[in-house]
Amino acid sequence: MKRLFIFGLGYSAGVIAQKLRAQGWMVEGTGGGNLRFDDEARVREGLAAASHVLSSVPPAEGIDPVLTRYGDALGHGWLGYLSSTGVYGDTGGAWVDETAPIGGGRRSARAEADAEWLERGARVFRLPGIYGPARSALDRVRAGKAHRVDLPGQVFSRVHVEDIASGVIAALEAPAGAYNLGDDLPCSQNTVIEEASRLLGLAPPPLLSLDEAGLSPAARGFYAENRRVANGKAKRELGWRPLYPTYREGLRSLV
Repeated sequence: MKRLFIFGLGYSAGVIAQKLRAQGWMVEGTGGGNLRFDDEARVREGLAAASHVLSSVPPAEGIDPVLTRYGDALGHGWLGYLSSTGVYGDTGGAWVDETAPIGGGRRSARAEADAEWLERGARVFRLPGIYGPARSALDRVRAGKAHRVDLPGQVFSRVHVEDIASGVIAALEAPAGAYNLGDDLPCSQNTVIEEASRLLGLAPPPLLSLDEAGLSPAARGFYAENRRVANGKAKRELGWRPLYPTYREGLRSLV
């Protein structure tokens, strides 16, 4: 039986685990009411039994906690890491693929972790904005927490959680390397909020300046970078095709 150990059984990794269990895999991991990350004896026991290891744990205080604590136990044939397209930094709205340099943006610790996982022979999945059930523009519009920010030319990529899962599963037999998993139509956040409002039959929120929107530092950081993420490598090498190629299909599936 193939056994996957996941560090960080959260939103995205939980969907991956669910799909692999349905295919007959044994899946265990830390987080989400499962093993505690600091239960070292049991974690190492799980790693020793695993044929595959995936980490969705982001850096904390400038370090990757998985590599720092358990790096010596990661000699597996298949390693995976859920990274971020934030490693590319700002491209001024230009397209970026896996050949682009990383580490020039605000997420330097993430870029360092990304690079270290690659050095270990991992499949590194660079993810843009993640959305899905109970975590989408529809939920923010319903809750009155959606914003439209007046930043002409600002463009982002995004990916449905189901498409993350299908990309990771497609890479179980693929060579090591970095793979961008994003949809086919990068666009402004305002466009997505407007479509969500239309689907719900609600008026879109007012258009505000960045200062007027009263965003948190993390949310302001989201608007500090502008890029389109190309997904051609994942399509060519993994045979991956997003079930939700644009925000339109993705949002309609969630109404």
